[in-house]
Amino acid sequence: MANNNRQISTMLTVREVSRLLHVHSNTLRRWSDQGIIRAYRIGPRGDRRFRPEDIAVLLLEESKGFSIAASQSAPSDQPQSPQDSLERYVMSR
Repeated sequence: MANNNRQISTMLTVREVSRLLHVHSNTLRRWSDQGIIRAYRIGPRGDRRFRPEDIAVLLLEESKGFSIAASQSAPSDQPQSPQDSLERYVMSR
């Protein structure tokens, strides 16, 4: 049971992933429903959680030219790419 809780604690929420990818949370949910990104349902409400490894794969595919989201410009004091955002977030945990 403790191992299962540890796995859940390392997973990312819809809000966290949508901020990392610079997309709306509903877009992320739609991608999950369409199978573009793997989500795991937890708890009685069925909240979605995402593994950082799955997000990294998605970002790798996007960097190879498989565009999943329209690029948006970010302020210069924030990370310039989703990859930078993911790396900074994972390193801060």
